Amino acid sequence: MRRLPSPDRPRLQFFSWLPLLLFTTPLRESSAWAALWTTPCILLASIVITWGAESAQFFIAQGFALAMLAWMQTLPEFAVEGVLAWHQQTALLIANLTGALRLLTGLAWPLIYCTAAFVHRRRTGRPLRYIALDRAHSIEVFGLLVPLLYALVIWYKAYLDLVDAAVLVALYAAYLLVLSKLPPETHEGVQELETIPRSIVLARRPVRIAAIAGCFLSGGALIYFTAEPFLGSLIAVATALGIPSFFVIQWFAPIVSEFPELASTFYFARQEENAPVAIMNITSSNINQWTLLMAMLPVVFSMSKRVPSSFALSAQQDAELLLTIGQSLVAVVFLLNMEFAWWEALVMFSLFTAQFLLPAFWGNGVRVWITYIFIAWALLAFARIILRRRKPAALESFLETWRRYVVR
Repeated sequence: MRRLPSPDRPRLQFFSWLPLLLFTTPLRESSAWAALWTTPCILLASIVITWGAESAQFFIAQGFALAMLAWMQTLPEFAVEGVLAWHQQTALLIANLTGALRLLTGLAWPLIYCTAAFVHRRRTGRPLRYIALDRAHSIEVFGLLVPLLYALVIWYKAYLDLVDAAVLVALYAAYLLVLSKLPPETHEGVQELETIPRSIVLARRPVRIAAIAGCFLSGGALIYFTAEPFLGSLIAVATALGIPSFFVIQWFAPIVSEFPELASTFYFARQEENAPVAIMNITSSNINQWTLLMAMLPVVFSMSKRVPSSFALSAQQDAELLLTIGQSLVAVVFLLNMEFAWWEALVMFSLFTAQFLLPAFWGNGVRVWITYIFIAWALLAFARIILRRRKPAALESFLETWRRYVVR
């Protein structure tokens, strides 16, 4: 039986002077009409931040740049979850997180494959069997696997606390440390960028630095002033339509905030040779949400209560978290051979859409069976690897990259 945390925790005055400026006002249910201006603002903020991150990627290692790009692109998710944590809306805390994570692997990955396959067939007249990853991409594969295994620990104990936050931040720091050892990429892809990021990359150094910083600061400021009314408008829309707030925050908010990221990712996918980069962009987003975003929740929650605190997961949150973990584990399994095949894209998309279509006919209980399918698939895949006693391609590539760049 999973134990829940004790509600009695020693009060520490240390937290009393740590303000979180973004969430200092009470959470208000804005008018549903506020979605008409808050939604475009969130979109614009994400686009501007994406411009800055895409420009910066040419001056640091590709993997490290993708990690930074992913973190910047998911700032709206951080803002939404931060507002909920600050206002102690525990019933809604992981709604945006689980929705975004399932959207990225269940919808974005298959669409990336379809885009690359369409371009490949037009160019060669032959079908694209799979997208082959670069050897260095094995870092992202294992960078996603390790937090997923720890997420199972969080699901098992059914609560999230500051110890979990410390572990998750440490995992992300280790991931970034390994990425920072890789060499920077060349500028061969500059001309493939969109107009604004290309102009930034080709500008003189002082102008380039100012432009990149300006993108980050202006996008961040827009999110700062828009996050709370955006969240309030979503709750108002849910109330007006009679839809559960959890569902609206879980799916509508990620669709809005992830749109610029998906657009830039599909821009990569249209250039067939960059399709692996598109997959890794999404993978990096998954990593920072499984680590930094989850770690932020108990930290902000504790700062709001001014005492080190943990929050228990409700039965609904527990089920949503396990379903998300299962889907992500299957996604990692598909990448262990350093390829993303056509049938794997089909499986991911089919099981993702089944989460919405099948409950309409057979009730929400079918989502439990979909969770079982994901978990069983992942367990069988890992058992097969262990029994065969053969290193998967991703592990061999990771060890080679480690020896070449990290411990040299």
